[in-house]
Amino acid sequence: MCGITGIFDTRGRRDIDRRVLSRMNESQHHRGPDEGGLHVEPGVGLGHRRLSIIDLSTGQQPLYNEDQSVCVVFNGEIYNYQELIPELQALGHVFHTRSDTEVIVHAWEAWGEDCVHRFRGMFAFALWDRNRETLFLARDRLAVKPLFYALLADGSFLFGSELKSLLAHGGLARDIDPLAVEEYFALGYVAEPRTIFRQARKLPPAHMLSVRRGQPLAEPKAYWDVRFSLDQPVDVEDACAQLNDRLRESIRLRMISEVPLGAFLSGGVDSSAVVAVMAGLSAEPVNTCSIAFDDPAFNEAAFAQQVADRYRTNHHCEMVASDDFDLIDTLARLYDEPYADSSAIPTYRVCQLARKHVTVALSGDGGDETFGGYRRYRMHLMEERLRAALPHGVRRRIFGLLGRVYPKADWAPRMFRAKTTFEGMARTSVEAYFHSVSILRGPMRTQLFSAAFRRELAGYSAEEVFRTHAGKAGTDDPLALIQYLDLKTYLVGDINTKVDRASMAHSLEVREPLMDHELVEWMATQSSSLKVRGQEGKFLLKKALEPSLPQDILYRPKMGFAVPLARWFRGPLRERVREAVLGARLAETGWFNQDYLRHLVDAHQSGVRDYSSPLWTVLMFEAFLRNVLDAPVSDPALVTGLQAPA
Repeated sequence: MCGITGIFDTRGRRDIDRRVLSRMNESQHHRGPDEGGLHVEPGVGLGHRRLSIIDLSTGQQPLYNEDQSVCVVFNGEIYNYQELIPELQALGHVFHTRSDTEVIVHAWEAWGEDCVHRFRGMFAFALWDRNRETLFLARDRLAVKPLFYALLADGSFLFGSELKSLLAHGGLARDIDPLAVEEYFALGYVAEPRTIFRQARKLPPAHMLSVRRGQPLAEPKAYWDVRFSLDQPVDVEDACAQLNDRLRESIRLRMISEVPLGAFLSGGVDSSAVVAVMAGLSAEPVNTCSIAFDDPAFNEAAFAQQVADRYRTNHHCEMVASDDFDLIDTLARLYDEPYADSSAIPTYRVCQLARKHVTVALSGDGGDETFGGYRRYRMHLMEERLRAALPHGVRRRIFGLLGRVYPKADWAPRMFRAKTTFEGMARTSVEAYFHSVSILRGPMRTQLFSAAFRRELAGYSAEEVFRTHAGKAGTDDPLALIQYLDLKTYLVGDINTKVDRASMAHSLEVREPLMDHELVEWMATQSSSLKVRGQEGKFLLKKALEPSLPQDILYRPKMGFAVPLARWFRGPLRERVREAVLGARLAETGWFNQDYLRHLVDAHQSGVRDYSSPLWTVLMFEAFLRNVLDAPVSDPALVTGLQAPA
């Protein structure tokens, strides 16, 4: 895995300042500690930090074609590169390395922008073609690897694997986008393509962008999308056989490595499935890594050990204290923009452990989205059956009233916590799903934000993100629709962001076989009844794995990768939360209702309400302000990176 960055003069051929480019590149040193390289020519500068995984001796970047008119910097892995090399050689291309990076260069020469259709893998790359005077950027289909960009007022186009490389340039305005703040407090992350800064953007998943000298910046173009056709007639037995074949292929491709390789093993279905298949494909014991918690309510270590024993893995497990909350500022600096998934803490720790033993780790991420595993899917399907029984106008009147008057009862048994269900019943399917996944729901955000900030939003709601994606889903199947929404939002903005930054902080490459786009496409042809059946999620995956994993691994209740926020905020973090949430840094923005912030703190710490998730979201926003927004550029005198010709 690597880090890429660069500067492109869209208006001419002004010289690139190597000091600025180098500073941008070195800001991502953690992504590639093995080697660094720069390419500089008039009007173009590309930077690369390398974590060596494949072709250790000759895979350095930037990497060129035969006459050096095409240059690429690349972050990720092209898993089918060995199949593409002979095809490209037959077209006359000469290879000087054994790396997957060189495939990108020659594929561009052979197929142009269509090259991205030929790549199977996780990737973000930038390619400079001198003859076409074009800078071409592309991101993989499910956005496993990140890519940020910005066009500055002076015509400088910047890009980088992390937002910090754009900030290191010095010319990016740090103006906060209020719409991004609304998205963050709804979802816990800023959704693609927006970033927290007005001037910067994320390249969306499965998109490419061509930047041509002397031309206005074009909009990114989509090159792929998943279609939930649900039209493949197959019985359960045949579907299990096909799924097992596809799992083996996806995992086999991701086991190609010239450095130590292993897997995360949480004891859940997805990571256990990956380890079981790896064990069948490997002549040597698989290296597995997991973390244990000293709080039994969060500890799955015994289940991980059960799988490790069954497959005789080289298992490494470390205990993490349940009060492991010292990473708040570290995480804020790591993610570069507000990010509120508290499972980033154990994810950071398991990556830290894994890097002691391996350089590449396979994970089970993407399994819930691909196979239908989230508990919220089953709840949504139940509500959909109720919604279908009454017209929307009737539901909105009846259940809207019930949702407003019914008390919030976090303290009560689950059967009496009906407020959220009533609120969901009053909404359309997309509105209800957005409502169910929001950290601070609409009424809470209205109270959280000041009147002045609400005026800045001008009526914008983060719900628009879901409505936009839903309009492109191409399905009215209730489960398929919300799977599509998660593939476009939660998987990209939360899961992949979390794993990429946490792993790269430790120079660890993580590969996600359950996000293989061909596997995702195939599952999208399968009936929703093979994903969620009754109260069982991941029905097909579990059936396929019954010969390989114990019943208590496959069918026990899902635990998740959580931390005890509620207890922290009433105990060891009590004063820190109060100081951060009610302190001067948040107040001076003028964006928040101080009375409501005080209500969140007082009600939670008194035990009246559980506001742990909203408070964590506010706490991480305050940490972002202090650690990122207020952080100085290393050399503020270097603010453009471009120099006018003498």
